[in-house]
Amino acid sequence: MPKRFSAARRSFVLAASASVLALAACSKPYAFHGVDITGVPYASGFDLTDFNGKQRTLSDFAGKVVVMYFGYTQCPDICPASMQVVAQAMDDLGDKARDVQFLFVTVDPQRDTPEILKSYVTHFNPTFLALTGTPTQIEQTAKDFKVYYKKVPGKTPGSYTMDHTAGFYVFDPKGKIRLFEREGVTAADLAQDLKALIDGH
Repeated sequence: MPKRFSAARRSFVLAASASVLALAACSKPYAFHGVDITGVPYASGFDLTDFNGKQRTLSDFAGKVVVMYFGYTQCPDICPASMQVVAQAMDDLGDKARDVQFLFVTVDPQRDTPEILKSYVTHFNPTFLALTGTPTQIEQTAKDFKVYYKKVPGKTPGSYTMDHTAGFYVFDPKGKIRLFEREGVTAADLAQDLKALIDGH
């Protein structure tokens, strides 16, 4: 009898240990692919106008994960490649994509009219929004996000390109800045990070 009791006890202890390990594995913190910038004293919000002429602030998108990207529509390579990455990430999210809002902030308000912005961003995904403002508003927003941009003269008179910081700023559903996704992030990794934020990580 003592031996049978001892064996049963050992089985119980082993089963309990396995349960604890399983729970520990489930509660393991998610490791983000992007740079965790939670709590930084910048990138706190914005006050700009969307391509429909509506004033927009971060609070308009409360309850959603917000992805912000600074660029311009005549960007020859980096911007369209980045737009394609986030568009694919949205596709990868499936139904959860409804919990994400992508915002494209132009650093070239001189050429990026509301009509051009709307045509450009919705080409990649119909839910995407673009934001613009006066040169002073764009300058202040970029400064608030520590985003660099500069006009670079082109080869012909009056032509130019824009050097600018490339990457995605990501806010969680509570409106808190959480991540900076570097240029070159894959759609799969971006989608995983967005899903983690949607799920409360």
